[in-house]
Formats: sequence, structure tokens, C-alpha cells
Amino acid sequence: MVDWQITTTTIYCDAVDDEATLLVYADGKVKCTGYDRYGNPDRKTEKLLKEKGKKLNRTLGCEGLECSRVTGYRNKLFCKDDK
Repeated sequence: MVDWQITTTTIYCDAVDDEATLLVYADGKVKCTGYDRYGNPDRKTEKLLKEKGKKLNRTLGCEGLECSRVTGYRNKLFCKDDK
């Protein structure tokens, strides 16, 4: 059992070429500000992603809440508490 309610960290998300804050709750739920912005982008945000992607020579897009960045951080937190 964890002895905290919520923890956060800010990471660089290379999937969208921007910073994102990851929030992990004690019950294992997660929230990512990158997903909030880029998960279902409006036209303006979609255009921004395309422009950034063109400059970087790759396609940018949010991988959702099950991306390795989110799940890796959550798993790391819960593994530390088990020890």
C-alpha cells in the first residue's frame, strides 16, 4: 500500500516534442497533460504537431495513456513502494 495520494513529474515527451506533466494517484490511475492537449487535438494543435514533425522529419502524435512514458513512471513508483 502506498502512503501518498498523488505524485507528479514533468517529462520531455518526444512523441509530441513538448513537456508533459504525469500525475499518478495512489489507486494507480494516471493523468498526462500531454494527452489532455495532444490526445484528441483540435485543428490548431494538429497543425502545430504537423509543423513540428516536418521540422524534425518524423510524425508526431500522442500515444495515449498507455504509452511507455506513463506506464513506466507509474510502474517505477509502485515498485519502489513494494520494497
